[in-house]
Amino acid sequence: MKKLINDPQDVMRESLAGFAAAHADILKVSFDPVYVVRADAPVTGQVGIISGGGSGHEPLHGGFVGKGMLDAACPGQVFTSPSPDQMEAATAAVNGGAGVLHIVKNYTGDVMNFEMAAELCQARGIEVQAVVINDDVAVQDSLYTAGRRGVGATVLAEKICGAAAARGYDLGRVAALAGRVNACARSMGMALSPCTVPAAGKPNFVLGDDEMEMGVGIHGEPGRRRMALMPAAESVAHMAEAILADLPFRAGDRVIAMLNGMGGTPLIELYLVYGELEQHLRSRQITIARRLVGNYITSLDMAGCSITLLQVDDELLSLWDAPVLTPALRWGI
Repeated sequence: MKKLINDPQDVMRESLAGFAAAHADILKVSFDPVYVVRADAPVTGQVGIISGGGSGHEPLHGGFVGKGMLDAACPGQVFTSPSPDQMEAATAAVNGGAGVLHIVKNYTGDVMNFEMAAELCQARGIEVQAVVINDDVAVQDSLYTAGRRGVGATVLAEKICGAAAARGYDLGRVAALAGRVNACARSMGMALSPCTVPAAGKPNFVLGDDEMEMGVGIHGEPGRRRMALMPAAESVAHMAEAILADLPFRAGDRVIAMLNGMGGTPLIELYLVYGELEQHLRSRQITIARRLVGNYITSLDMAGCSITLLQVDDELLSLWDAPVLTPALRWGI
């Protein structure tokens, strides 16, 4: 294992310390308990939005804390759910009197701990609603979930709901938007290599030089099947067709498309894959109205990518285009 770290046990805290120093104008970090919060929190009269999950998926979630997106994020250890006390403290820190929305990826530990935190917060008089994201079409159940995994649609929900909160939408309306994004989005990923968790010191699964994992999870969970390595165009066709058939998407749809890197794939390859995706969707008469290409929800140093498509209308596009200022997404400000 070759990594730019000190002690493997201290990676998360030391990374957060550097993250806080790099973005002190946007956010701050609490270390006891651990959470990331926007610098001006709480915003009085505005719905607070928090999310969280294991570290190792950066910039998710801390990189999306700031104006127009998340008010706070709770990072756990690498690939480990944060605890209820982190979520309770983060919820209290962003409560501006209009309630707080929890955006939760569908992993068993995340769901259970956010539920416990919501109960604790409601006992303190904080109104909390939660929406679970489960957009991954690859498998029905996995090592970490009952039901589908929550992946790329989380990023889109965080941006759209953050904009809605900034516009003054109430808690019920913001939660309904998160549910709508989840209902209208689908994702699928693939891997060319495993990743290495610092504390483990070795890859978390094995792929042959001529193999790829189609439908891989963001923690390295098995996908639909192990396949022979294939050209980018064929990989895109496999993922895109699985996604398009699941909602289903139809000719004439407009979508936000996110071509996401898993952490170990260079941009020269990601843009090539995006080009293949745009051609594929054009052949199906589906228009990409907005797009993201880059690393947004990673799996440490895994080589591979994922595709997320969100069916959109004018309201969702308007909220997507609204100003945002976070470490990982920023426009309009």
